Amino acid sequence: MANSASGMAVNDDCKLMFLELKAKRNYRFIVFKIEENIQQVAIDKLGQPNENYDDFTASLPANECRYAVFDFDFVTDENCQKSKIIFIAWSPDSSKVRSKMLYASSKDRFKRELDGVQIELQATDPSEMSMDIIKSRAAV
Repeated sequence: MANSASGMAVNDDCKLMFLELKAKRNYRFIVFKIEENIQQVAIDKLGQPNENYDDFTASLPANECRYAVFDFDFVTDENCQKSKIIFIAWSPDSSKVRSKMLYASSKDRFKRELDGVQIELQATDPSEMSMDIIKSRAAV
């Protein structure tokens, strides 16, 4: 287990499942949660390969922070099929201040554990991670 700047450990399953998403495409998305009582980042939800972006956004709680990765498939303007892994730091305005601070202070260290993230988004409400924003960020 690796320690983050905030003293937060990262459960080994987080890295293993991320590698499966990245290499084997066994999952469409992973939602991560900080378990405050044990000071560790753990898996909250695994999205199956047939799930879509709406399923992903529906799995993020409306008033609690989360980290998440989403394997986004798209077709470029040149008609090439591509995929990019997007890291989202979900921190809704309605979540507790302590939680927002904990997620913010642990984010960079946790994200470094996930080798292969290509895009990062910070979102405080669903409009900040709409499909239009995802598409525009992926096209770059």
